[in-house]
Amino acid sequence: MKIKIIGKELKITEALNDYVEKKLERIDKYFENAEADVTLRTEKNEQIAEICVIAQGEKYRAVTEDKDLYASIDKDIDILEGQIRKMKTRKEKMMRDGSIKNMEIATDKVAEISNEIIKTSYYEIKPITPEDAVLKLQENTSHNFLVFINVDTGKVNVIHKLKDGKNFGIVEPEA
Repeated sequence: MKIKIIGKELKITEALNDYVEKKLERIDKYFENAEADVTLRTEKNEQIAEICVIAQGEKYRAVTEDKDLYASIDKDIDILEGQIRKMKTRKEKMMRDGSIKNMEIATDKVAEISNEIIKTSYYEIKPITPEDAVLKLQENTSHNFLVFINVDTGKVNVIHKLKDGKNFGIVEPEA
């Protein structure tokens, strides 16, 4: 763990430095690669310890004040450990709940997905006349539209069945 200790209006002694490093070993066991910024300062009669740990894209922060600087550091470590455990538990639960083997397929309920592309189809676009496109669409009763290149204009067109089931509409680009 990379540790940076800053003292504001306070001299960082060797004892303080060793104490912070020893306490941060409790946090280091949770991560392989982490950085910790420790700021120690005094304001009036209060000793304030602020510890910020950045690991695996997450940021954990604790700020406490106490009459004793060592007690303030201890409180910060406890707070950070709680935050880390909570986040790890949450991630593990998400992985467990979101796994494919645990997903249930709703047979009688329609999934509530909206405003998302859920299917992509690929097919060949051929240059044909609009009349041939109508014939091709009539042949394939399962499709409601057909995309083709109009031989007359050289542009991509879409022919589609109208709601009456007898007639067809065509979509042409203007430009």
